[in-house]
Amino acid sequence: MLGIDRRTAHAVWTALVILLGVWLVWLARNTIVLFALSLLFAYLLTPVLRLVHRFTPGRVSPEVSLAIVYLLLVALITSAGIAIGSRIGEEASNLASKLPALVQDPQWENHIPLPQWLEPHRASVVEFLRSEVLAGGRDIVPYLQRMAEQLVLGVRFVGYLVLVPVLAFFFLKDGERLLARLLGQLGHGPARTSVEEILADTDRVLGQYMRALVLQSLSAFLCYSLFLTSTGAPYAILLSAIAGPLEFLPVIGPLTAGVVTAFVTGIAGYPHVVWFVIFWLLLRGFQDYALVPFLLGAGIEMNPLLILFGVLAGEQVAGVAGMFFSVPIIAISTVIVGHLRKNGISPAPPAGVRTPPDSVE
Repeated sequence: MLGIDRRTAHAVWTALVILLGVWLVWLARNTIVLFALSLLFAYLLTPVLRLVHRFTPGRVSPEVSLAIVYLLLVALITSAGIAIGSRIGEEASNLASKLPALVQDPQWENHIPLPQWLEPHRASVVEFLRSEVLAGGRDIVPYLQRMAEQLVLGVRFVGYLVLVPVLAFFFLKDGERLLARLLGQLGHGPARTSVEEILADTDRVLGQYMRALVLQSLSAFLCYSLFLTSTGAPYAILLSAIAGPLEFLPVIGPLTAGVVTAFVTGIAGYPHVVWFVIFWLLLRGFQDYALVPFLLGAGIEMNPLLILFGVLAGEQVAGVAGMFFSVPIIAISTVIVGHLRKNGISPAPPAGVRTPPDSVE
């Protein structure tokens, strides 16, 4: 009819539907990120919820156990805010007021650690760094002003900090019921069994990953604070509080924390920058090759190059959110591909091509 091939029209229609779906997902990306963060936050609370439910009487409903978990969470956040919140705020205010002058002060360049083979050329190296830092120093004040404006405009997103735990509450309360209802639509058969296996492995992997991130973040905060405080570094608690959350951004986050800490303490006259660099390298070795593999176990096995590619690609696609979600997306994709291979699912042969029968021994 009208000279249009039916299969071609079907293919074009399918492509248009897929493009429409991608476009709708892109429009709703902020809401999707909000729900994804809520789901991951629910994974963090799941072990605590199980522990509380285990030690509460049998007549106590799961909803009451969930309420107890949230009360414990609020108490923990409040205690942490009282303990170190004022110290962080004081150091942040002090640094913000002194940073422009520190950057433009050339005296800190005399404390730059250089290898022995560069010591004869220290004057040339210092002169080069002085010109570069002074050129950057003229731009840092406008940059800080723009950052402050962005933070003020970002206050309207503070509501997300409230919505994430609220949505996580409903995920924990009704998640299993909703999942059972969705699986019920598949009936009984190999398809449902395969989906259940994929969901079970995904649940295990995401739970291990999120718990590992939290413990890794706490470990970084404690190690940074102990080392910087014991060696007399300025802004020790503030820099430790920055380094901890940056552990949630694979590869890029820890590197950024190390660079920021070395730069800020260096221009503030900290004499042990070289020792900090050594400490940072040892911490990365402990975190990446001892703590994280122990926490993850056999849950996630991904090539570091693949993780780095995912982080960089995620940053290009969705900024910080893309960097954060890159590893979970790669992990879920790995789980799905592994199950497809396990179940022997492969592309169907072209039409008209007969597959040879299985050999019989």
